[in-house]
Amino acid sequence: MRNILLIAMVFCFTALPLQVQAESKDQQRTEIRTTSKSILNKLYKAQPASRGAVANAAGYGVFSNFGMKIFLAGGGTGHGMVVDNATKKEVFMKMAEVQAGLGFGVKKTQVVFVFETPEALRQFVNSGWELGAQATAAAIDGKMGAAYQGAALVAPGVWMYQMTDKGLAAEITAKGTKYYRNDELN
Repeated sequence: MRNILLIAMVFCFTALPLQVQAESKDQQRTEIRTTSKSILNKLYKAQPASRGAVANAAGYGVFSNFGMKIFLAGGGTGHGMVVDNATKKEVFMKMAEVQAGLGFGVKKTQVVFVFETPEALRQFVNSGWELGAQATAAAIDGKMGAAYQGAALVAPGVWMYQMTDKGLAAEITAKGTKYYRNDELN
């Protein structure tokens, strides 16, 4: 039984990248743009005030993740893009996730980052970014108003909305997640 689960996990994590590599770079970019637009629309429907937060920010990032957890270990991969609202420049990125703890299952999540400042946006894109055990998600404060309701402050000037297939997530679970440039698509 243990060997069957291990084989299934290895197959899932190796089959996904092969499918993406088979598509052309233009097809991959188009798919990421389409997925990002769909995720944003889902967020706007669940949290209408988020539309203004995204539009008025220095920029935003949209990511889609597929993860699997079997017993004590799990992980996931994903992709997305970051958009500078001033220049409309798109930067395509990847993400990888590692998690520990008891559990079993497969989960798709979507994440939208809102960058309040150009500096926060540049830091995310140019340096990559890692959320881990040291990151702390905080509840919104009163001065931020309704625009960030349902989001968590994950770094100075960076808000994060996390969604599952059931809508906005009740908690932010981005521990052990690395975001970095997709050099093949940029």
